Amino acid sequence: MKKLLTLALLTATSALAQTTLTYSSFTTDATHMDDMKALIAAFEKDNPDIKVNLVTAPFDSYFTKLQTDIAAGSAPDVFDLNYENFVTFASKNALRPLAASLAPANTFYPAALSAFKYSGKQYALPISFSTVVLFYNKDLFDKAGVKYPTASWKWADVLAAAQKINNPTARVYGIHQPVQFWEFYKVAQQAGGGLKVGAKVEIDTPANRTALHYLVDKVRVQKVMPDAAEMSGVASEDMFLNGQLGMLVSGVWMFDKFSPAKFGWDIAVEPGGAKKATHFFSNAVAVSATSKNAAAAEKWAKFLSSSPTVASRRIASNWELPALSLSQRTLIAPYLARPLPSNREAVFTSLQYAVTPPVVDQQSQLQDIVNQELEAASLGTKTVEQALASAQQRVQALLGK
Repeated sequence: MKKLLTLALLTATSALAQTTLTYSSFTTDATHMDDMKALIAAFEKDNPDIKVNLVTAPFDSYFTKLQTDIAAGSAPDVFDLNYENFVTFASKNALRPLAASLAPANTFYPAALSAFKYSGKQYALPISFSTVVLFYNKDLFDKAGVKYPTASWKWADVLAAAQKINNPTARVYGIHQPVQFWEFYKVAQQAGGGLKVGAKVEIDTPANRTALHYLVDKVRVQKVMPDAAEMSGVASEDMFLNGQLGMLVSGVWMFDKFSPAKFGWDIAVEPGGAKKATHFFSNAVAVSATSKNAAAAEKWAKFLSSSPTVASRRIASNWELPALSLSQRTLIAPYLARPLPSNREAVFTSLQYAVTPPVVDQQSQLQDIVNQELEAASLGTKTVEQALASAQQRVQALLGK
């Protein structure tokens, strides 16, 4: 009888450990390996019949490896995706559509969740997000007698403040805002336009010219933004930390870097032109369309994206920000309670205006083309009009339009 009981127990234990998931991640680097191991342990404790096998790869090689594995029929059960690569995998039927029950109402911030829909279906769940805000140096604003930015600010307010703060002789400048693809696609939407690279390519449009003038003219016309020579190889974030910039358009990931600043600073939702639009970065987790462990894979995906255990760990270790809605306020309260910046609510308010970049299979080539033309406009080797006309022609050729 004892032998039979022992055999039964061994059989039950073996059955519990039968499902092994392979999870491939680029968001888990060496800095947060211990965090991920702790999360896997917590998940396996609650789900003793599932074992998670973690595989990591650096961002630069991750997506090439993932595509290779999928083509070879050895795709991981669950894997990380960022928004820029999501459409490529969804359009090739590499992802499993996810049940609505995995994303109950008010769990995720709507913009973060909808970013990972394709053809009306949810193919991934957001695990983290970042956005871009307007940083400002309170001391420089006070010195110039300028009121601090508010949520109602527009481009004209930015330029007016920048002109009053600007003092190139003292190596102090009103603002820095990158002139590159990731800024331009968003500013184009602020102008009422936007980059379209679908059935029709729309880059050289009146609204988009207005947007690029707003970016470039701060350097070449108003001269409230330092050019490359004036920056002398110093990154814009370091210039802000050095007290040389009144305002900086940058990401919320800079909070820790700016925390030791010797001046007062805060953030505001980025001002808009004809309307508001905010840059949106997000990483998500998807289930392979060929996974033989789909039910277990969906459990892990739901845990990674919305578990209070995961959210608390991410916030405590400064490991990206969970893409949970403000209705989950108790989970994000520790993040909002941190002293700098005081207006952390702006991080989440910005998501109300989140806009996603145009995405195509030839994403890197698209970005290279746009960046080359934006740089030419910024340097003055081409006019705004010439740069956008060239970008339009080159992208059409790239996409065969």
